[in-house]
Amino acid sequence: MPMRNQDVRTCAEIRADIQQAAKNNDTNAFWQYLDELLMNFEGLENGHEQRLEEMQQEYDDRVLAARGARQLTSEERTYYQKLSEAMKAKNPQQALTNANLTMPETIINSVFDDLQSNHPLLSIINFVPVTGSIRLLMDTSGYQEAVWGELCDEIIKELMAGFKGVETGLKKLSAFIPVCKAMLDLGAEWLDRYIRTILYEAIANGMEAGIVTGDGNKAPIGMIREVGDDVTVTGGVYPIKPRIKVNDLSTATVGKLISMLAVDPNGKPRKPGRIILLVSPVDYYLRVMPATTIMGADGTYRNNVMPYPMTIVESPALDSGEAVMGIASRYFAAAGMNREGAIEYSDHYRFLEDERVYLAKTYANGMPKDNNSFLHLDISDLKAATYKVEQVLPGEASADATLLSLSLGAARLSPAFDADTTTYTATTTAVRNTVSAIPADAGASVEITMGGEVIENGTAAVWESGTNTVSIVVTAADGSTTETYTVTVTKS
Repeated sequence: MPMRNQDVRTCAEIRADIQQAAKNNDTNAFWQYLDELLMNFEGLENGHEQRLEEMQQEYDDRVLAARGARQLTSEERTYYQKLSEAMKAKNPQQALTNANLTMPETIINSVFDDLQSNHPLLSIINFVPVTGSIRLLMDTSGYQEAVWGELCDEIIKELMAGFKGVETGLKKLSAFIPVCKAMLDLGAEWLDRYIRTILYEAIANGMEAGIVTGDGNKAPIGMIREVGDDVTVTGGVYPIKPRIKVNDLSTATVGKLISMLAVDPNGKPRKPGRIILLVSPVDYYLRVMPATTIMGADGTYRNNVMPYPMTIVESPALDSGEAVMGIASRYFAAAGMNREGAIEYSDHYRFLEDERVYLAKTYANGMPKDNNSFLHLDISDLKAATYKVEQVLPGEASADATLLSLSLGAARLSPAFDADTTTYTATTTAVRNTVSAIPADAGASVEITMGGEVIENGTAAVWESGTNTVSIVVTAADGSTTETYTVTVTKS
């Protein structure tokens, strides 16, 4: 019996062998070649079917692209098909475990792209997608000058003194995804859009609350929290910054607020850059919109008119009467999926029989880069803007000449600061400490002196050995009411 050619042959070659086997009356060879011919036809049919499926998929992709739908990669499509099969199983928890599914990074990257493109707050802060714990090299000075002289180790130390490494472990954000079993038949594109939408909402809502008000305990450190080496953290919770009273958004008031942001914790000046004002949605319409809307000469209104370029962002994370002003780029936030990227079955909630609930875990964290980057404001008495030109007698200016806070860097005041206490002592071994005095009323001015020399607020005072007397004179907005705080600093 002739040996069968193991290589792929044409139909004509096989037919010739069939005819020869018939002439030789070789029944076994005849049926062998006939089987080979039929298998060849079957292979051609399968190839045509596969090509038809590919052409149909290409056509479907073009239709979806024309409708603005996101196009899936082959890896994403395979992931959703396997995920759908696991979700349809009688035991979804076991099926998801056995499937060992890993969500492709392109899906998460797409969610982060949507976040940065569409979310008002996350689109303007320093937001970085990551996959795990990271180490951030943070600029603590905000302002550096080159130093002339010989290249030496001391210069390198001086330049690097403005940076520090910060470990940013990610905190868990969980999102429950309810999926009706009948929905799993709608296809990979629909499942992709549905899951990405829920992940978007979970990250956007969870991150915003943490970024603005998070206490740092298993959550991000919010903009309204005190940060820095001198801050006392209790049980993982960072203290809330005291609120600065703001009654108007005039040029003078806004200028004073921004001047507090224009000095870093080391007393060095910096350009604030992009300023944001966060307010609750109710406060925007009740207080901020009336205070920032003016009528033009043509009779039309202009909204969000501020004396300094500023982005106003509505955030439901803030309470009524509460606001945050700060430098957008000075808040660092990171978010990502866990390394496994898995969606897990959850039995925490039970609904109808044909509806199951799944759990998707994302991880995120965030923190202000320094304590001078954001101000916590009280806008409960914010006044509306004046729309028409007329002679208006000035209102009674504030007579509040008290301080909201007073600090000398790491040197502790004795007794602890209280607005009604005007005399303090402190001891230090440091050569210098940063003197920071914040008035309770934004319209008040502060002058700090030591030994007859004026020290700019928020900058460092250099101590002489022995006793140093620091005087802080607060002049109220009325221009006449004053209060003097005195700190006796002993340098040992």
